[in-house]
Amino acid sequence: MGQARPVHIRRDVKVGLSIAAAVVWIGAVTLLIVHEPDPGAASPAELRDRLATALGSHDPDALGGLLDYPGSGGDDFAKDYVAVLADHGVHDVRVELGPDAAAPARATITGALGDGRPFSYPLTVTSEDGRWTVAFTPPLP
Repeated sequence: MGQARPVHIRRDVKVGLSIAAAVVWIGAVTLLIVHEPDPGAASPAELRDRLATALGSHDPDALGGLLDYPGSGGDDFAKDYVAVLADHGVHDVRVELGPDAAAPARATITGALGDGRPFSYPLTVTSEDGRWTVAFTPPLP
């Protein structure tokens, strides 16, 4: 009977350590989420510059940070999107905001394909809580 007590103590210590580890893990994940930067740019000009750089350098992480994308698929979308840009040799990317550069509703992306042909397309610009993002939906007129 004397050995039953140490077994219970060891079991209690293991359970206690497991619970403590779980609490620490949950706390660490919570801190990482809280400290993750908000998506988007602080101003329209920053959005324009960062978007041109992300598209021109085919950087999925930079593009993913500028997307107004529902759910958790934004990073995968950004990777696929810049892969297509790279496959087509996209270069000389420029971004113009309009109709009012200080409060834009649209970003017009222009550039050249690998064979030199120009391309252009519009994206919707969104703003929420002072953060500016782009959405890959047709812009409203």
